[in-house]
Amino acid sequence: MKIPGFLGNKNKIATKPDRNFKSLIPQWKLWHPRVRQLLDCLVIFGSVLLCLLMLPTRLPGMELLGIGPNWLLIWVVAWSVKRSVFEGAVAGIVLGLLQDALTAPNPTHALSLGIVGMLTSLIQKQRFIQEDFISIALIVFGMAVIADTIFAVQLSLMGGSCGEECIRKVEDIWTYYQRVALASAILSSLWAPVVYYPLNHWWQQMKLINN
Repeated sequence: MKIPGFLGNKNKIATKPDRNFKSLIPQWKLWHPRVRQLLDCLVIFGSVLLCLLMLPTRLPGMELLGIGPNWLLIWVVAWSVKRSVFEGAVAGIVLGLLQDALTAPNPTHALSLGIVGMLTSLIQKQRFIQEDFISIALIVFGMAVIADTIFAVQLSLMGGSCGEECIRKVEDIWTYYQRVALASAILSSLWAPVVYYPLNHWWQQMKLINN
């Protein structure tokens, strides 16, 4: 007794994803290199603009103790994880300055995001952890804590030395930012794949085409 199409269907199922994956690359190769470069720039600028617009947005599931995900930090991690320390630092500084333009320039976000970009590049370069869902979430979690700690240090240093009153202010700052850092780290790590995987897939495709 024959089972029609059993082996044939199996082969088709196994080869279908590869065909779909490979079919996109020849189409993009036909485009002019400048067109591809322009499209890549549009994806970069568009994703950064979207992250900027999402910063003040509080949708259901995007808020914990009044704190939302740090979308720009997620973008910096996604950018820096496969790039050099210099590229990561520059991206962090630029996005930090953009965030300063939306909030306040003092204390600056450029310092914290610049350090995040550098550290993320170093983690990838040394290959301490592999690139998957858990590792990216852990990187974002740790970098969110570091970024908020650097921001709290800047606020503390801005107070200067003014007696007991200033000491109380510094204590209040650290008490507040302990909760902020934890809430921001949890939410940012949970939402990291939403930013990371589309951008990472796009940059991988562009790298394959250019090579």
